[in-house]
Amino acid sequence: MPFLTALVALVGAVCLLDLVLTLGVMRKLREHAAVLARSSAAGGADRPPMLPAGEVAAPFDAVDTAGEPVSRDALTGRTLVGFFSPSCDACTERMPGFLADAAAFPGGRDRVLAVIAAGEGEDASAYRDRLGGVARVVVEPHRTGIAKALAVRGLPTFCVLDETGRVVETGLPSDRSPVPA
Repeated sequence: MPFLTALVALVGAVCLLDLVLTLGVMRKLREHAAVLARSSAAGGADRPPMLPAGEVAAPFDAVDTAGEPVSRDALTGRTLVGFFSPSCDACTERMPGFLADAAAFPGGRDRVLAVIAAGEGEDASAYRDRLGGVARVVVEPHRTGIAKALAVRGLPTFCVLDETGRVVETGLPSDRSPVPA
C-alpha cells in the first residue's frame, strides 16, 4: 500500500509540473502574439520586403568588388538585382535560382547586381565568389547603400530595375515562369 501511495503522489507531482509548464508556455505565446500584433499594426507584417513595382529607388552610389562604381544613374538598361546575407539560410536556399536567372539574364554580368549585406565580422567571401561569375558584386553593411535606396526589409530579395532606377518587377524571373502542367 505505501508503494501505491508513493506512485500516486509521484504522478500527481508530474501532472502539477506539467500544468505549471503549460501555463508558462501559454503566457509566452500570448506575449508573442501581442508583439506580432504590434508589428503588424505598425505595418511590419504587411509591408513588402522592398519597394513595390513602379516605385523609383533613391539615388545610390557604391563600388563593386572589382573597384568599379555602381550607381542608380549609371544603369544602362534592365538590371537584375539580388540581396543576400551570409548569415541567412533562406539566401543560401535561393542562391541557385538567382545564379540560373543571372546567367540567362539579357545583357550578361553587366546587367546583374548582387548585393551582399554583411554584418561586422561576417565573412562574405563564399557568397562573393559564387556570385562573382554572373554578377557585379557589392558588399555593404546591412540596411545601407543600395539596400536602403530600395527599402529592403527582408532577405533574400530580388528585383529588376529599369535604366531610371524604377522597380519593374520584384522576385526572380524564374519565379514568374509558367509551370508546365
